[in-house]
Amino acid sequence: MSRDIFILAMLDGMSYAGLLFLVALGLTFIFGVVRILNVAHGSLYAFGGYGAASLGLWLGQGSESAVASVLLLVTGAIAVGIVLGTVLMLLLRQFQDRDPILQLLVTFGAFMIFEDLQRMIWGTQPYFVADVVNQMGTSELLGVVYMNYQLLFVPGAALAVYFLLKWFLNSTLMGRQIIAVTHDREVATALGINARRIAYLTFVVGAVLGALGGALASPTTSLVPGIGADMIVLSFAVVASAGLGQITGALITALLIGLSRSFCVYLAPEFEVVMPYLIMVLVLLARPQGLFTVVQARKI
Repeated sequence: MSRDIFILAMLDGMSYAGLLFLVALGLTFIFGVVRILNVAHGSLYAFGGYGAASLGLWLGQGSESAVASVLLLVTGAIAVGIVLGTVLMLLLRQFQDRDPILQLLVTFGAFMIFEDLQRMIWGTQPYFVADVVNQMGTSELLGVVYMNYQLLFVPGAALAVYFLLKWFLNSTLMGRQIIAVTHDREVATALGINARRIAYLTFVVGAVLGALGGALASPTTSLVPGIGADMIVLSFAVVASAGLGQITGALITALLIGLSRSFCVYLAPEFEVVMPYLIMVLVLLARPQGLFTVVQARKI
């Protein structure tokens, strides 16, 4: 492998890992607090991408400001996350304290409905908006020219979200309440914490993160029907490998899967699709609870 190919594979892998981490972070954050494995999370990624691309096409055409383009992407993600997150949370409240399998089936049904709704609104033609990529320009790294959007912005945004979420959970009253509900919902409720409000906030934040992953992918990815299903499966691979509810673990595992997938693209394209799942299988065979989950005694 030449040096240029190695650098390209590294940069592609880190950029893809940033997007994958944002989606997986929303998925694992929701499960860690609400204990619901949200299959419809892939639809949030797709709707976030379509919503951001639509805003960019409607409002951003002709703009030369990268800041304005980024604001449109983030605005689209927040709007999608709040609306769809609220819809899903209201739906799941009807099945509160029911069998987790039933809740899983409800989110799967919501995913199928969202997939049809996506086709009804945007059709089957590819959507993308690349203005922000051109506005941010390119940089040269060791003789390799690469887009600043993928080199700096996407990985930087993923790290910023990670550190912001960690700070929020550890340094704010609401964050400490979320941690309390995560550890023991009954005790937290007995202490006066509104567990229902915490669950809603958590679900919306997780939904916004999933939509943000799609929004940041829209300038470099052609959005087509089925893209949400592809991303949710990859997100499951990240979350299962890291361990459900593990935020830092999701970051490390997303980087591992992103880099391995990228190197396969350049060295062995036939293994590109299978590599994330091969990593997941190997991890689960060695540590069924995930790489970063500590085995605990079951409460009775």
